[in-house]
Amino acid sequence: MSEKNREGKRTAREKLAVEREKQRSADKRRRALIVGGAVVGVLGLAAVIGVVAANAGKDDDSETSGPVVAPSGAQGKDGLAIPVGKDSAKSTLTVWEDFRCPACKSFETAYRPVIHELTNAGQLKAEYHLVTLIDGNMRGTGSRNAANAAACAQDAGKFPAYHDVLFDNQPPEADDAYADNGKLIELAGKVDGLDTPAFRACVEDGKHNGWVAKSHQAFDKADFSGTPTVLFDGKNIYQDRTMTPAKLKQMVQEANQG
Repeated sequence: MSEKNREGKRTAREKLAVEREKQRSADKRRRALIVGGAVVGVLGLAAVIGVVAANAGKDDDSETSGPVVAPSGAQGKDGLAIPVGKDSAKSTLTVWEDFRCPACKSFETAYRPVIHELTNAGQLKAEYHLVTLIDGNMRGTGSRNAANAAACAQDAGKFPAYHDVLFDNQPPEADDAYADNGKLIELAGKVDGLDTPAFRACVEDGKHNGWVAKSHQAFDKADFSGTPTVLFDGKNIYQDRTMTPAKLKQMVQEANQG
């Protein structure tokens, strides 16, 4: 083989080696770009997931509760109880209620006559705590708005009568009719002397919304099982399957004799 031919073959091999090296370099760059792009994609997805997670549960339309303004005459811890009856009564019935709660209406229908009888006679003091359980379960603001309106009625010295009107006219649980302040004001017309400019302003301004929210927080912290929760001198009696209005009356009378 001539020197010229050997030189030609060597040059061809060197060119081939150079081309192969270029190809390997190109492949490396391509793989690096693919992996880099995948990493950026994963990081980008993670960032998106992070933003979604960070915003999960946030409600841009949620309303702030506002300042905590207790209604006139509110008593108990943090002023969260609306009292009915004489402070001198020996026995106390504590009732946690939601104006949208059907079970609360059932309790009121069955027990209201004896509760009125005992509070009017000075034998029992009832303390009402208002909560917004159904608003959380069914969505809406009817529980809160009705509780605020009841607190406004307390300011006017008309809580017991308006409390009863709200339960007597309770809409179906899924119907958030009490979210309409106009409806709450309309029902105030059923209580003599309640529908006044001061009451209307209190309802429409949500004067006691913050107080209602604080009352519900107290309900949550107490870890009660639901509404109504009814305590007689601190003991949960609504869970007692043998409890009746007549039995409650007997318990109050016996406590007063002791």
